[in-house]
This record gives sequence, C-alpha cells and structure tokens, in this order.
Amino acid sequence: MRGKRIGRLFGNGVMGLVCILLLITLFVVVFMRASGGETSLFGYQLKTVLSGSMEPDMQTGSIIAIESPRNKEDFQKGDIITFQTKEGLIVTHRIDEVKNSGKQYVTKGDANNAPDSEPVLAENIVGVYTGFSIPYVGYVVNFVNSSTGVALLLIAPGFCLLITSIIIIWRALRKLEGVKGGKQVEL
Repeated sequence: MRGKRIGRLFGNGVMGLVCILLLITLFVVVFMRASGGETSLFGYQLKTVLSGSMEPDMQTGSIIAIESPRNKEDFQKGDIITFQTKEGLIVTHRIDEVKNSGKQYVTKGDANNAPDSEPVLAENIVGVYTGFSIPYVGYVVNFVNSSTGVALLLIAPGFCLLITSIIIIWRALRKLEGVKGGKQVEL
C-alpha cells in the first residue's frame, strides 16, 4: 500500500512538472507572438544564439539577455554588442576597434579568425550583452516557435488531459467492479 502511495505521488509530481513546463513554454510562445517575436523580460531582450561565432562565451542554442544601450557612441573595445546588419540579420559580436569617436565599430566573433567585413554604425546597435546566458534553451524556444512546435503545444496538453481522464475513468470502473464483487478496492 505504501508503494502505491509513493508511486502515485511520484506520478502526480511528474505530471505537475510537465504541465508547469508546458504552461511556461506556452506563455513564452504567446508572449513572443504578441510582441512580434521579441521577448522582453524586466527590460531585457532575450535572443537565441544561432551560430558558434561567439563560443565559448555563448554556446550555440543558448538564450542570452541584452539591454538597450544608453549611449550608442560610448562603447569600448571588448564590449559585446548586438546589432542589425545591412541584410537585416541580428548579430552579437565583440567590439574589436572603435572608429570615428564611436560612430562606427569594427566587430569580431570570438571564434572567428578575422573581424567582420563591414563596420557597425552606432545607429544599428540594438543592445549590449549583459553576461546572462542559459545554454540550450534557445533550441526549445526555436522549436516552439516553429509550426510543428506550436502544433505540439496545442496537441500535447490535450493528449495529457485525455490520458489522465482515461486513467481516472479506468480506476473508477475498477473500484465499482470491486464493490459489486463483494470486495472493497481502495484507490
């Protein structure tokens, strides 16, 4: 009897944890979609690292936090900035050289052999790296933002509810059969 109780508590704990994780993921997805893809938390933007150009500081698949710069012309060599390229890509690299009193910056990924080909204009800087990084979470966020991920987020909770309902009904039927047969079955 004690083993069943421990098993039930463990099962309930796992189910609760899965539900909490699904709710958090659902919240992140809804929040990202509502804000146009930009996740902001307590004034910090969360970005996913898509390449290994800044390894080992920032691993591919990590989530990093950046904050809006106070003065875009006040960065120094060694600062890590996030900027938009001419092609519209968002890149996070370290400043390798300051030009024109901070109006332009030559950047370089830590894992790259050479600096980036185009200097970054100060007005293209969207944020500065805060040093906060969570490894591998970006993979989950990118998956959840995909069509498959959104579908899974909609289907998985329904499937969990269906399985839970089937288990509850099955246990109730077993209990009823036990009472009809003259023996008492405790759930």
